[in-house]
Amino acid sequence: MEDSRYHIGFLRRTTQLFSRYGIETHGIMPVPAEERLETRWYQLFFIWFSSCMNILTYGLSAVLILALFPNPPNTSRFSTGAAGPAFFSLGVCDSITIIVSVNLVCCLLPGFFAVFGPKLGLRAMVQARYSWGYFGAIIPAVLNVFFSEGFLILSCIIGGQTIASLSSQLNDTLGIVILGIISLVVTSCGYRIIHWYESVAWIPNVIAFIAMLAVGYPQLRENLSAPVPPATSANVISFASILASNMISWCPMIPDYGVYHSPDVSSARIFIYTYLGFFVSNVTGQALGAAFAAAAPSVPAWNAGFDDRSSVGGLLHSVLLPTGVFGEILTALVALSISSACAPTIYTFSNSFMAISTWFAAVPRWVYILISEGILIPVAIVGAKKFYATFVDILNIDGYWTSAFSAIILTEHMLFRRALFSEDQYPITTWASYTFLPSGIPAVAAFVCACGAVVPFMSQAWYVGPVARQGSGDVGVFVGFVVGAIAYALARSFEKILYKKMGRADAY
Repeated sequence: MEDSRYHIGFLRRTTQLFSRYGIETHGIMPVPAEERLETRWYQLFFIWFSSCMNILTYGLSAVLILALFPNPPNTSRFSTGAAGPAFFSLGVCDSITIIVSVNLVCCLLPGFFAVFGPKLGLRAMVQARYSWGYFGAIIPAVLNVFFSEGFLILSCIIGGQTIASLSSQLNDTLGIVILGIISLVVTSCGYRIIHWYESVAWIPNVIAFIAMLAVGYPQLRENLSAPVPPATSANVISFASILASNMISWCPMIPDYGVYHSPDVSSARIFIYTYLGFFVSNVTGQALGAAFAAAAPSVPAWNAGFDDRSSVGGLLHSVLLPTGVFGEILTALVALSISSACAPTIYTFSNSFMAISTWFAAVPRWVYILISEGILIPVAIVGAKKFYATFVDILNIDGYWTSAFSAIILTEHMLFRRALFSEDQYPITTWASYTFLPSGIPAVAAFVCACGAVVPFMSQAWYVGPVARQGSGDVGVFVGFVVGAIAYALARSFEKILYKKMGRADAY
């Protein structure tokens, strides 16, 4: 067994102790079919519904928004949905139309990736080896570690700032520490507890959003008739790019949360649960963000809470203020429920870290969880006050690399593995053998091509490409996906032809 072979001394004894208490100690070895017994398929809906139906969908995504808005007035926090009215001068109706249209299409990708988990029993970064190769897969694993931790830091900062908005006696440090501890406890318990937690974590957020609609409906209705400038194509494309980036960036972690679910179910059922989990939560949260951000300037109390378009936590609190203590409690619960997005991210952080090399895989999962927490809490506390904007600027490229990564994985599966999950297409026993896995050269070459193609189309606070400067908006995410898919298809085909001429058996 993996654990007894790798974990020695103190690590082995501690891991065995955790195992006796039902805490998951399984590393990144493939989960065999006989252990994939979970049949509560609704969990594949709720884990993503809870992760997205919170203030992060209504209120994080500064990582994505700043990529397309070069000069924001304050980079602390605001929502994906609110970006339409707040930064791209889009009306509520235009924003919601774009939100629904983009999510209808882009939620397809997470739905497809979700099928890999139950069908193969492989974590995302291990499954990537079947296209990227053993050594090539180190690239997305390292990137996933970095961006997962960055997402955690920004998420906890937003939660801390939301709690701080409740009273002048509170500060964001308290909220960051509390969120870190909750996420640590949930993640340490492993896969099954994460799924249980996600099945209930959405409740306070839904109640809060309903309360916001009930309290704010008169102002929202009045704002619908307010005049707005005509939407430009660049603004529409840029806002659509934000939404697409937000969705695609989930793909490198989604298979991790289906590896214990039974493969004896149709791919369509897995896809539908996941698709609906993402679509319903994102459309709801983003539409609410757009509606309240558009109305805030005309409601003094909301505008003060929104803090010049920068504080979605303050906006939420100011909207719920008329409900008194009930609103205070809801605001606190909504802030704390950010852990519903943090817990799965820490779990993926540990999986990705272990997938970098066999040396890292020899360290039990709980060590990486502690490492993540050890980085998360102090960096979030300091970053909230000193270098938040700089950190956000770096994390903006998340959507670019994940679009190329997703294109490569899907192209391999659809074109070269015939969209099948059989043993002959995915020989699971070769998961840790660089000899029997693909070389990874086509994937790395395609990734480099995609990254190069993205540069002229980027529009960031720190760089605007020549094409984007012409008024096209940021289409880098879409370019990266298309170029990644085409380049990989050509390079992988060439590799197969070359191997055939050389008389070599084509490695999987």
